[in-house]
Amino acid sequence: MGEGGQSISDEEWERFLREAEDGTRDAPKEPSARARMVARRLREEPGRPDAWRGHEPARRRGGKGRYVVGLLVAAGLLAVALAPGRVTGWFGGGGGDGRGTPLGVESRRPDQAPPAEGADQRPTVAQPFRGSPAAHWGDGTAGIGMPAARATGWMSKAQVAQALGRSRNFLAEAGLDAAVLGGKRPAKAIALVNPHQRDVRDYLAAAFRAPSRTNDPLLLFSRFDKAKVRLVGDVVKTRGRITYREGKRGAVEVTADVTFVYPVVRAAAGSDDVERTIVRREIVMSWDDPAKVITEPGTFSLLSYKTDTTNGGCGTYTGYLSPGFGAGHASASPDDGPTIDPYDRSTAVRAGTRGDDGTACGTATRS
Repeated sequence: MGEGGQSISDEEWERFLREAEDGTRDAPKEPSARARMVARRLREEPGRPDAWRGHEPARRRGGKGRYVVGLLVAAGLLAVALAPGRVTGWFGGGGGDGRGTPLGVESRRPDQAPPAEGADQRPTVAQPFRGSPAAHWGDGTAGIGMPAARATGWMSKAQVAQALGRSRNFLAEAGLDAAVLGGKRPAKAIALVNPHQRDVRDYLAAAFRAPSRTNDPLLLFSRFDKAKVRLVGDVVKTRGRITYREGKRGAVEVTADVTFVYPVVRAAAGSDDVERTIVRREIVMSWDDPAKVITEPGTFSLLSYKTDTTNGGCGTYTGYLSPGFGAGHASASPDDGPTIDPYDRSTAVRAGTRGDDGTACGTATRS
C-alpha cells in the first residue's frame, strides 16, 4: 500500500510477472509498494507520453521483445524506488500558469547556467514566468536552500538553527514582503541589523532620506514605486542558498546568495506588458558573541553586501527599482559594461559592494 492508500492491482502485477517470465527464467523481484504506486501515477497522469500511460506494448514474435520491455520497466521502477524525486525532472515541467515543476533547493554553487529553452516565449499576466528558468524555481523562501545546524563558534546547535532562521527572515523581509515591495520602509528587516554598527546605521538613514550611488537602499532591499509599477500576482521566484562558518571572535558568519525574480507591469489599469526584474544579492551576516562584540539580542552585524540587478534601472538612484518595458530594453545599456546572464548562478556576484565607483551598467543576455 503506497501513499494515499493507492496500489497497483493484483491482476496487473500478475500479468507483469507472467510476461517477464515468458522472456526469462528469472522474473524481476517485486518492487516496493512506493515504487509500484509511483509507477502507476506516472502511467495515469494526463499529458504523459504514451509509454508511461500503461498501454500494453505490441507483441513481437518470440520472447526477446518481451524480455527487453520487461527489463526496461524493471529498471524504470528501480530508478523510481531509489530516487523518486528525480523523476519529475525527466519530463520537464510547466503548468498552465507558466510556473513549472519546482527544482530541488540549491545546496551548492551550480557548474553551469540553466538552459535557454523557451527563451523566445514572452511572459503574460497569466504566465509571468513563461520562457524563464525561474518557472522551475521555488516560490518565496521555498527557493532558498538551508543547511543543517551544528554547534559553531560561540553558539550551540539550537542557537545556530535560530540564527539561520533569522537570517532567512531578513531575506524575506528585505526582498519578499509585499509592503516593502510596494515601496514601504523595510522596518522589520532593519530591526534585525545590529543598531550599534555606526557606519551601517548612517548608510540606512541616508539611503531612505536621500538615495544615491553610495547610499542606495536597493543594495539590500527590493522596492518598487507603486505609482509606476505593480507586481504581477503574489509570487516572487527565488533560487539560492544560505551557508555558514565560524568567523572572527567565534562569531557565526552566515552568507546568503539568492536571486529574486519579480514579474511586473506598469501601474496603469489594464497594463499587460509583463517584464521581469531580476536581483541577485550576496549578503554576509555576523551573529556575534555578545561577550566580545557590542550587539543587541537577535541582531546581526552586516559584514558585506553586493548585488547584480537586471532591468531595475541603471544610473538612476531613486530608491526604487525602475524596470523598462518594451522590446529591446534589456540590451539597451552602455557598450563598455559587462555582459551577464542574470539566471547564471555558477559564478560569483559580479558587482562591487556599495561605494565601488567602478560598477558599470551592463548588458543582460536574457530577462
